[in-house]
Order: sequence, then C-alpha cells, then structure tokens
Amino acid sequence: MTTRRQAVLACAASMTGFVAKIAAGSRELVRLSRVPGGGLQPKIAIDHQGTMHLVYFAGDPERGELFYVKSADGGTTFSRPIRVNSQPGSAIAVGTIRGAQLAVGEDGRVHVSWNGSADAAPAGPLNPDSGKPGMPMLYARLDDAGTAFQAQRSLMRHSFGLDGGGSIAADRFRNVYVAWHGIDQKEASGTGKEGEARRRVWIAKSPDEGRSFSPEEKAWSQDTGACGCCGMKIFADRRGNIYALYRSATESVHRDIYLLTSQNRGQSFQGRLLHKWDINACPMSSMDIAENADTVVGTWETGGQVFWARLDGGGSQPISPAGEGKGRKHPRLAVNQSGDVLLAWTEGTGWKKGGSFAYQVYDRTGQPTSDQGRMPGIAAWSFPAVAATRDNRFSILY
Repeated sequence: MTTRRQAVLACAASMTGFVAKIAAGSRELVRLSRVPGGGLQPKIAIDHQGTMHLVYFAGDPERGELFYVKSADGGTTFSRPIRVNSQPGSAIAVGTIRGAQLAVGEDGRVHVSWNGSADAAPAGPLNPDSGKPGMPMLYARLDDAGTAFQAQRSLMRHSFGLDGGGSIAADRFRNVYVAWHGIDQKEASGTGKEGEARRRVWIAKSPDEGRSFSPEEKAWSQDTGACGCCGMKIFADRRGNIYALYRSATESVHRDIYLLTSQNRGQSFQGRLLHKWDINACPMSSMDIAENADTVVGTWETGGQVFWARLDGGGSQPISPAGEGKGRKHPRLAVNQSGDVLLAWTEGTGWKKGGSFAYQVYDRTGQPTSDQGRMPGIAAWSFPAVAATRDNRFSILY
C-alpha cells in the first residue's frame, strides 16, 4: 500500500510545476499556486538571484517530514524534493505554528529550523516540571553540493519547555540566528514565577553559516513572559539589523506583541511594545516580517484581526484589512520593489480544521488597492506562503 509520504514524493517528483491561477481583477499582480505534492505549512524565501526556496510539511501531523524545493521561475516549476529532517518522523505540524522555518544566507545556502516531534532525536532538554525530556529546537542546513541536508541538531542547551514555534534568520555576513521561547534551567524553581511568566525569548547564533552555534542567550532582560503556544519571528534585513516579534504573557493575561531590534548583529537587543491585547487564553498565533530595498514591515494577529506596520524608522500605526476581524489568523506578508505590500491570512481555520485564505495589496502609502481576493483550500494545520518575485509581482502558495 502506498503511504502518504510516498504519494507526496511521487506527486512532487513527477510534476514539473503547477499552473498558476491569476486572481480575478488583480491585473495579474498576484499569482496563486498550489504547494508541490499537497504539502502543508509552506515557507518561502527569495535569494538575491531571485530564486524561490520553499519548505513544506508532509505526512502524519504528529510525526512527519519536511521537504525542500526551489524554483527559478517564480513558483511555476519546482525542483525535485529533498527531505530536510535526517530522522524520519521528527517534524510536527500539529498546532500550526511549530513547523519548518526557513532562511537563505548571502551565498544561497539554505537553513531550516523546526520544533522536533515527540520522537525526535536528539531529544530536548529535561523538563523538570514533568520529569521528562521536552521537544527539541532542531536545525539543519543544506550541504555544499546543494543536494542533501546535513544531520539535524538540537540547539537547546540552557533552556527547556519548548512549546510554540521558533524562527530562523540569516544575514549577509554569514551569521545565522535561531530563536525560540522557553524557560531558563537556572530559573526552573525558586523565582516565585509560574507558568508562562517564566518564559523568555532565546537566541542561538552561528558566525559561520551554521557550522557551529553558540549556546542560546536571553534576547532581552525585561520580564514580559512569552505566550507558550504562540509562534515568533526573527528576521535579518539587508543592512544586518535584526528584528524579532513575539507575544508576551505578562501576568498570564497581557498577551501583547513586542518588537525586539538589534543594530549590532545580535549582541544586544532593545524592545518595545507594539500592540496590546488582554486575554486569559493562548491564541496560538504567528507573526511574519518582510522587506524590500528600503522598508521592513511586520504582521501579527490581535483579537481575531490581522495587522501590519512598518518596523523600521520608528515604525508606523498598525493597519488592518477591511471587514469584520473574526477568526483571521496566521498573517503573512511580502513587499515588492515598488513598496507595495501583500498581506495574506487564513479565515475559519482551527484545531484540526481547515478553511480559506484572503489577501489584500496595499500601496507604498499604506492604502488598500483593488488587488484583493479570497480562496478556499487551506487544509487543517496549514496556511498560505507569500513572496515578492523578480518581476515585481507577488506569489501566494497554498
């Protein structure tokens, strides 16, 4: 009997690409395509030559596989898939925010991080709360030949309690940054703090394109906590500045969006509050950051609505798409060379539940344009991925 993984591989390998559908009324600015092989949780990165790099999930959502492909024509055709995780079944899709994270370095080397499954090796650090090893923050990079990924590694040494998803970034100076939120092993008890209030954002840095990583360090000294089941996003712009978005969990109810920035390549970070939200629950939300030549923008969810804003130059007021913000989640965005911003998000998705996605294009002044749409077809545990392509248009893969 053919397994789901075999079927995904066969489908992806046998197809040279997917016919892109042009959204009605979009003046062909936005192109919609399916992820190869029906993969879940796509993540896109565009390198300096305009090549599109894509990772996606396939298989059992609790213990599946990650695959990597690339495209030289904006997502019309893709290469044969390469499995990222060296141990079968060591990736996870459950929860939507714990899957693969992708970055491409200056020389085109591909870097991937992800939350390990319960079966993953190496296992995560011991969680003293449960007395059992937790899930690891795993990392792998493409080899020099570009034909296979090197063996996966866990980057957690001084923190435990990995829950929500981590993130990865690579700059033009050969540095790779992997970020996640967890609990300091030294602060496991005796601090008077409990639950998510103990969580901090941690960053492990590699100065040599991922060959080696220093032990993780706390990104910021302020005690904001971190929303346990939420994702985060770290990003390196073309000047080498580092940005990170995460959701706090101060007093368990202040689940605000914070921005961390570093202008010294991750040696130190400054933080500021971007958007407040008081809710005594874990919303399982995710964030995104993108740039063009002169603009860095970020997006997040608050109260069932999605928002975006400029993150550089002092920032800007958050902007949200028109219509009732009910059940909008997992926003993604891209910026083309004209400064137009594409914002996409899911609607109606939930635990083990698929839905649809919608998108809106904004001009460089932040005003919505007529380029917008809504499409069904988001599978459970998934979301769309977006990119600005070499021809100054946008691609959405779902």
